[in-house]
Amino acid sequence: MPQNILTADKKHRKLLGGLSDTNLLMTITIIVFILMYLFAIIGLGAGFQKPQTFFNILNANAALIILSSGMTLVMITGGIDISVGGMAALVCMSSAVYLDMHGGSVIGALLISLGIGLAFGLIQGFLVAYLDIQPFIVTLAGMFFARGMTTIVNTNPFNVQNEAFVKLKETRIIIPGLGSYNKRGEYIDAYIEIGVVVALIVVAALFVFLKWTKTGRNFYAVGGNRQSALMLGVNVKRTTFLAYLMCGILGGIGGFVYFMHVGSGSPTHASGAEMNAIASSIIGGTMLTGGVGNILGTLFGVLSLALIQNIVSSMGLDQPWWTGITNASMLCIFLVVQSIIIARRKKVNLSGEKPKEEGAKK
Repeated sequence: MPQNILTADKKHRKLLGGLSDTNLLMTITIIVFILMYLFAIIGLGAGFQKPQTFFNILNANAALIILSSGMTLVMITGGIDISVGGMAALVCMSSAVYLDMHGGSVIGALLISLGIGLAFGLIQGFLVAYLDIQPFIVTLAGMFFARGMTTIVNTNPFNVQNEAFVKLKETRIIIPGLGSYNKRGEYIDAYIEIGVVVALIVVAALFVFLKWTKTGRNFYAVGGNRQSALMLGVNVKRTTFLAYLMCGILGGIGGFVYFMHVGSGSPTHASGAEMNAIASSIIGGTMLTGGVGNILGTLFGVLSLALIQNIVSSMGLDQPWWTGITNASMLCIFLVVQSIIIARRKKVNLSGEKPKEEGAKK
């Protein structure tokens, strides 16, 4: 990288307290989440003061955390995947039919889920990376295909009665010392579902992958500038393919976690999940232009989106349009923050560049 650009980048980081764009956006998201939760605790009564309220947010959004993490990977490389919601619905229906109508096992259902995710990742990754088809078009087709296949597998919603699966679904992991008393004075232990553990493991693994592996750093290089990445010896096509492959596998895992939470198959499952995943990634600091993003930020993006919905509901605004309005407002605010940071960085970079005439003279 030219010395003048390095100097400009150092100036940019100094102006922002030594933080990179990725860490700055993640920090903003975490601070906003904490402030919103403090507002909820202080202003909306004892409901938010119970630790279980926070754990319920995690329980309800464990699948979205995994889907959003996969979305973050492709967005960091400058792509997008809007098939994850349809993929989750297909996983739910396929697993439900396999368990209840074919006497299947939980392990078999999990393998089916991973197989569906792997198939979507392989095909969509190949079309985007090696045939250079626009990712929006490819994944839009994937979304339509997944939703169509879901209705082909079965059209009627139903709850799964498989004993082994029901036992797994109802398994709770107790959090010691964080319970609360109900209105009758009974102590209720705080708990999380198995899906939350899976989601947190995924977040931790992807955080390590992106931060400390060469392939993870290549994701940022490809999203930041594909041409520069090529000049640095990065295999851009293979990196792009890997991003979509990982997103597909995470879609299969997220779909199974969603299935464990709802315990049923339905063509309408995970409706809008792809849009929530994109919104969560953006709120978490991932830029649509690529090259910037953080899995921890995505985690707090999901939590922030879920928290604002709970706050709106607790304020008595139960109409669905209020949730849409608040989500849109939060998304717009974070997009404006991203635009300001990008503009500031460009300004610093330009100020750090030497005029061509001066360089020619030297």
